[in-house]
Amino acid sequence: MPSKDYGPDPIATPLRPRRTIREVDAEIDLVVEDAASGFCGAIVGFDKATVTLEDRFGATRLFRWAAAAFMLDGETVTLRRPVLASPVASSRTASGSIAVPNAATRVAQPSRILVEGVHDCELIERIWGADLRIEGVVVEQLEGADNLLDAVREFRPSADRRLGVLLDHLVTGSKESRIAATVAGPHVMVVGHPFVDIWQAVKPERVGLAAWPVIPKGMPWKEGITAHLGAPDTATAWRRILHAVRSWTDLEPALLGPVEALIDFVTVDGAAG
Repeated sequence: MPSKDYGPDPIATPLRPRRTIREVDAEIDLVVEDAASGFCGAIVGFDKATVTLEDRFGATRLFRWAAAAFMLDGETVTLRRPVLASPVASSRTASGSIAVPNAATRVAQPSRILVEGVHDCELIERIWGADLRIEGVVVEQLEGADNLLDAVREFRPSADRRLGVLLDHLVTGSKESRIAATVAGPHVMVVGHPFVDIWQAVKPERVGLAAWPVIPKGMPWKEGITAHLGAPDTATAWRRILHAVRSWTDLEPALLGPVEALIDFVTVDGAAG
């Protein structure tokens, strides 16, 4: 007799597979939301028993590893303590360069690299930081391309004091291209990328997007991206983007080439001391 619960043949009816919940390594600055309480924050610490989240107002809460489920970019996940790193150091830096074990940071050299803002600095540090410390090259922020001419005049570039500059949206006919033309010279190299902002230099799939969305005119670009990512503010959105970057393979080639060219320019014999 057919069963009203299982159909005509309970043996032939496949059981629905149980949904598996992905495990994610807990890493500092990873932004997650506790599924039960709705508390959302970045991971700021953990120990054997708990993980600590801090929200955008500075409030912190502790959650037990096994007792809590979390939301990450709309997906339910469980957090696990990261596996301790191997005591054998990687032979490569995040930029793909050969690592120099136990290398001391050099005294800052006279040559410099200028970038537009703090996010540019943070992204370059994440990928090229080890290389720049070995060379003794400091990266400083312009706080906007409009300040470039004054910055170059103040710096006074020379053969042994070179200046490399990275600009956003350096395309033909742009304001940035006109500014770059006014400062170009034998001891100043200005390069750039075609993106509206350095955020776009991160491959979109790294943050779960098929492509970076087109933001309507009149809306600040970063605010539009923040809303698209479902982040509460631009600071949280940027932490999520930066956290997704592990190595040079997470960045678009249109940024890699210009940055490598700048590093070469300011570290030639005589320019980096």
